[in-house]
Amino acid sequence: MTIKDIPIIQGESVKLPTKYGHFDIIPFQEEQSGIEHMALIKGDLSSQTNTLTRIHSACATGDLFGSLKCDCGDQLIQAMSLIETKGHGLIVYLQQEGRGIGLMNKIKAYKLQEQGMDTIEANVHLGFLPDNRDYQVGANILNALGVNKIELLTNNPDKILGLEKNGIKVVKRVSLIIAPNPFNKHYLSTKETRMGHLINDKEIIKTGL
Repeated sequence: MTIKDIPIIQGESVKLPTKYGHFDIIPFQEEQSGIEHMALIKGDLSSQTNTLTRIHSACATGDLFGSLKCDCGDQLIQAMSLIETKGHGLIVYLQQEGRGIGLMNKIKAYKLQEQGMDTIEANVHLGFLPDNRDYQVGANILNALGVNKIELLTNNPDKILGLEKNGIKVVKRVSLIIAPNPFNKHYLSTKETRMGHLINDKEIIKTGL
């Protein structure tokens, strides 16, 4: 399948030592919109048949501030740690805040959740899909890095479909299991029961074979 043409500009690669491992980081920019994304790389990707990969949508509240309302920050840390332990892999960090609705609308959705809606009802009430993300740019970044077969770190089956329809072969799904807390318990339950996320599945499930 041909990946949709969303022209991207690839930036310079530099070393990035972090608390969770040592990586190389490359910025990418969409030519038309100017939106910037990042790839965090461990090891030589060209030597891997199936690259351990996390496609992570930005979450300012979770990734930056350690919010307990979601599991995003914990998933990012776990993915980085798993890739560091394995010695090679890739994280594509996409600017798709709030499952694609942006920070302003995400906070509006949080306010609606405080009033009793779940995460799906809040997004729909604001006029969006329950999950408004698109993985065309993520697939383009993988393609630019020479990666087309991956072991995907995700609990979301829709992410697999989104990547595969854009030319990326997901040969295996690897779970990211995050323990719930009192603030995100209902949110995680909604993702599992209403959105089909496999958050309690501790097995590594082969897909697309």
